[in-house]
Amino acid sequence: MDRNILCACREDSRRTSTDIQVSVTSPNEPVSSRMTIRRRLQVAGLHGRRPLVSLKNRKARVEWAKQHLSWGPRECANHIWSDESKFNLFGTDGIQWIRRPIGSRYAPQYQCPTVKHGGGSVMVWGCFSDTSMGPLKIIVGTMDRYVFEDILENTMRPWARANLGRLWVFQQDNDSKHT
Repeated sequence: MDRNILCACREDSRRTSTDIQVSVTSPNEPVSSRMTIRRRLQVAGLHGRRPLVSLKNRKARVEWAKQHLSWGPRECANHIWSDESKFNLFGTDGIQWIRRPIGSRYAPQYQCPTVKHGGGSVMVWGCFSDTSMGPLKIIVGTMDRYVFEDILENTMRPWARANLGRLWVFQQDNDSKHT
């Protein structure tokens, strides 16, 4: 199993532990956990990744989930959930982690290609409820509170009234531009 994990990582050093887990799992062998895969890669001298969600945000998410454990389909029925996402046409605009052996920093197989001037991206806002998907709204320029208010007034509210009537709750993620 260790050989399969290392081989999968060396085929593509950008693979996540979840991707490696899927690729090394076979019907005849037990499934290794993602933590086991990460530990095996560390023992082999390959660097790992940073957690994507901070400890503070993980605690806040768990607290919110505990407060809403009693929710059933009826409580969720009139809620609208929304968020925005950025889609890059090429690469990533954040840090891209690559697992590599110590001392191989400049080896070509561990380098990430780049495009001058970012390669382009599109930012979209969307929402959904328990019954349907809302419209996607392309965000031009920087998303700030004024753009967000415009989206709520001219995109989300008409959709919500048409699909959910007058009794609905808007659930947002406490981003500063949302509050």
